Amino acid sequence: MSQIKIYGLREHLDPVKSLLSDVIHSCVVDTLSFPKDKRAHRFFPMEREDFHFPASASPKYTIIEISMFEGRAVDTKKALIRALFERIGSQCDRRPNEIEITITETPRHNWGFRGLPGDEIGLPYKVEV
Repeated sequence: MSQIKIYGLREHLDPVKSLLSDVIHSCVVDTLSFPKDKRAHRFFPMEREDFHFPASASPKYTIIEISMFEGRAVDTKKALIRALFERIGSQCDRRPNEIEITITETPRHNWGFRGLPGDEIGLPYKVEV
């Protein structure tokens, strides 16, 4: 299970939302072995007065927050981060200093979906990759 939030300036995020979602999803599918039909992305286009970014970045600065079940290996999470930087850079016109990624892991019992705590739900994919 994962949920992904994407933040950026409206003028630079809105034009690439669909493509960025596809690129992020391809990285999650490939590195975390997620089912192709499992996507939960939310976009937060922001106005300039509400989104401050480092001087080293351009107005294309994009923050990606990934919340997911704990259990993935460190190498798997690093592979996801590397894939995101590479694919977003090549397909969505973002340099590495314009992308910030955080992964937050929580125990399955702290999630609730399909009417149950996450640790009581059988998933059709493996979390421990």
